[in-house]
Amino acid sequence: MIGKIEVTIDVIVHATEDISKIFQSFDDLLEIKEEEFTVHETTGYFENPIILLNTKIVKKQAQKFIMKLLELLSNQQIKELIDQIEERTIDSRFHMRLDKQELINGNIIISEKDTIKIKIHTPIYNKKDTVKTFREIFQIAN
Repeated sequence: MIGKIEVTIDVIVHATEDISKIFQSFDDLLEIKEEEFTVHETTGYFENPIILLNTKIVKKQAQKFIMKLLELLSNQQIKELIDQIEERTIDSRFHMRLDKQELINGNIIISEKDTIKIKIHTPIYNKKDTVKTFREIFQIAN
């Protein structure tokens, strides 16, 4: 299962944010280059410009990303993710969010505010294997 991992990352960049800092932080911390992102420009509710960033990484690059992510998370945060596997998983996709401002400051922090959305997908054919499968994924770095 671990060989069939896909990771999707979505980021909303507001007009007041410096997109180059976000790209630089992804490159420095998580080794994802600017070229790997799809950039979509749109407007917000109050006609303010918004940029949507999206990337999908697969196979070895996805494994490498997860290893790097787990390396940068504290043991306490990893434990919380493992404890919350059932609540965070929908249809073989594990959902988590990182604090965007903390990423720019060089830290990887799980958060529910001003977030970077991350979905980790791996095929799980039997729902009762969900916790076991994602626990194995999250413990590969420990």
